[in-house]
Amino acid sequence: MFHSICKALLHSRNRYSLIAHNPSMVVPLILRYFSSDADNRHSFTLSYLTKTCGLSPKSALSASKTVQFESSEQPDSVLSSFQKFGFSKIQISEMIRKYPKMLCCDPEKTISPKLEFFLSRGASTPELVKIFTANPWILTRSLENQMVPNFNILIGLFQSEDKAIEVMKRNPRVLCTSPEALVPNINTLRENGVPESNIFWLICNHWHCIEAIRVKFEKIVEEVKGMGFSPLKLQFVEAIMILTGVSKSKKDGRVEVYKRWGWSDKDIANAFKKFPMCMAYSEDKIMAAMDFYVNKLGLESSVIVNCPLLLGYSLKKRLIPRGAVIQFLSSKGLVKLDSSITTLFICPEMLFLEKYVKCHEEAPHLINLYYHKLNLSDTRKFGKDEE
Repeated sequence: MFHSICKALLHSRNRYSLIAHNPSMVVPLILRYFSSDADNRHSFTLSYLTKTCGLSPKSALSASKTVQFESSEQPDSVLSSFQKFGFSKIQISEMIRKYPKMLCCDPEKTISPKLEFFLSRGASTPELVKIFTANPWILTRSLENQMVPNFNILIGLFQSEDKAIEVMKRNPRVLCTSPEALVPNINTLRENGVPESNIFWLICNHWHCIEAIRVKFEKIVEEVKGMGFSPLKLQFVEAIMILTGVSKSKKDGRVEVYKRWGWSDKDIANAFKKFPMCMAYSEDKIMAAMDFYVNKLGLESSVIVNCPLLLGYSLKKRLIPRGAVIQFLSSKGLVKLDSSITTLFICPEMLFLEKYVKCHEEAPHLINLYYHKLNLSDTRKFGKDEE
């Protein structure tokens, strides 16, 4: 190719005479030839990514650093393949934005066989679209060497294709790792009487926790049992998740935060046993929640020790809106700000509205107050309906 380019340049009608008298110009002209060709490919790629794939100029520029093509034939075949399986233009655009290299694959080898396999095993088109739109890079993994064996292992674990698909939906990365490594740890849980539903929960939501080395995992299971957790309850696997998935430095940091609020080591241990997830929250979240309960509502710190579940609620979506209602009711002498107040935060929203908002004479005001704190646009409409 280099020889043919040189030949073409040397015999160019406009440049022959000049080059003949100045051979040193050959290299710069060759570089300009390649530069021009690269510029054309880059320009076409950018245009295709924006106009055909629907990427923003910024995303297209980023994607063009990893993919380049001279014509639309190859990428068109990829887009067509996805459309055939029910992916919308918006979903395809999202996939390309996340994983531009997808446009360079052979759809008949990389895309179609995998989607057809999972459809044949009971997955629905909407399920597959959702899974691979969120994780397009997974489609580049081997069907024969990873996806099929991993899927079959999941079926063996749960004796159900539906549950295997559910695991895949919750944690698509399972298709790219090795579920076989989980078998010994799953057997350890079963031998200790952990219900299948709780094992299923752990695999779906915290897959990495069961990937621990077998000896380490068995030690953690014994440690959790020693703390008094019942293998029959969800807290048992939640505690395992915390001990395997949260680093010591983070756990230590959270312990220090609780101690700032007057909790003793015993308080922290009791809270952990009641609600292991209290050690999963960030220090900022713990501080914000404790500040709300203790400084804003005036509750004793011990109230949270006895009901650590309160730490898990969203400050903006639950605590602040309900706190505003509770403070109003307290000012009227309708509720007491003591340990019984925890019920008002724990109950579902509809029950909260029925039992603590709509039943009072001040219902219109309380409803407006509640939805104002939620920043909902339908506050006034809802209030009128109630009036």
